[in-house]
Amino acid sequence: MYIKEVTLENFRNYEKQKVEFNENINIIYGNNAQGKTNIIESIFLCAFGKSYRAKKDIDLIKFNTNNSSVEVQYRKTDREGKIRANIKEKKTFFINDIKQNKISDIIGKINVVIFTPDDIEIIKDGPQRRRKFLDMMISSLKPNYIHLLNLYNKTLEQRNNYLRQIKYENKNPQMLDIWDEQLSEYAVNIYEYRKYYIEKISEKIESFHSLITKSGKEEIKIKYISNSNNKEKFLENLRKSRNIDIKRGYTATGVHRDDLMIYVNSKPVSIFGSQGQQRTAILTLKLCELQIVKEEINDTPILLLDDFMSELDETRRKSFLESIKGNQVIITCTDKIKLNTNYSEFFVEQGICKKIKEYN
Repeated sequence: MYIKEVTLENFRNYEKQKVEFNENINIIYGNNAQGKTNIIESIFLCAFGKSYRAKKDIDLIKFNTNNSSVEVQYRKTDREGKIRANIKEKKTFFINDIKQNKISDIIGKINVVIFTPDDIEIIKDGPQRRRKFLDMMISSLKPNYIHLLNLYNKTLEQRNNYLRQIKYENKNPQMLDIWDEQLSEYAVNIYEYRKYYIEKISEKIESFHSLITKSGKEEIKIKYISNSNNKEKFLENLRKSRNIDIKRGYTATGVHRDDLMIYVNSKPVSIFGSQGQQRTAILTLKLCELQIVKEEINDTPILLLDDFMSELDETRRKSFLESIKGNQVIITCTDKIKLNTNYSEFFVEQGICKKIKEYN
């Protein structure tokens, strides 16, 4: 699939802007704080229903205006479509001009994989960041997974509220059995989804890593760490930790505490890996995601690279570009990048994006 056109109105620093992309590589360059990343963000918004960097929707609206809109027109192998986001006090989404009742209804219509410099934190940060990476990938492919996560989180919140009521209001602890049963049911289903996709990543991670490093001297592995693989065992763990949970006022066991660890030469890359190894590991992980999405949708997802190519040396850059052939790629950078392939070049300055040249 590929994006044909993006139309922005009062979005971030853009007043009115239309950008037409080609099906291959599109390079958007310009100085910092001119609006390059805003174009990437607008595409992500229509793919996932939220920004990957704004904490509040109001931050997406151009200063001194009251509302904003983004429209993305795309083409899949068998059909065309468009998604529009209207942003006022809250976001409203439309698919082919039909209003959607839930944000989750748009997820999976535009399949994108994004790479930003901050993605290195997936490796370096805590388990929550790694779970978010995995959950977003699965959600874009399996709409039911979003529903499961919402049910689990709602039940978890109810259980935590009741734990505090037991602690401060002397409520009956036996009532926790109700939430424990529900939580365990959702947890095991979520675990099965995550396990399936971790296995998919495991099948690909070594070959992509070797492709990027060109050395064969490093062995990379990924491991899913969870205590929610069995319903009966999970229920037993909840009961064992019940008294501790009551004292703390929150649930300390469950899929909301799971982790996925990446090892290079049998050592956690987050702790023992160099900056270069960590960067290569996250690049490998993203290439695995790209390939998995491609296989699942039987089409090519769109790759968004936000100020990323500058993070790679020449060898890794060439290897990376070789591995993403056939995908539409939209790249932002501060300087021009010369490529030995077909690509379009855009220049951004003060919220205006102009197509400069097409290279064939």
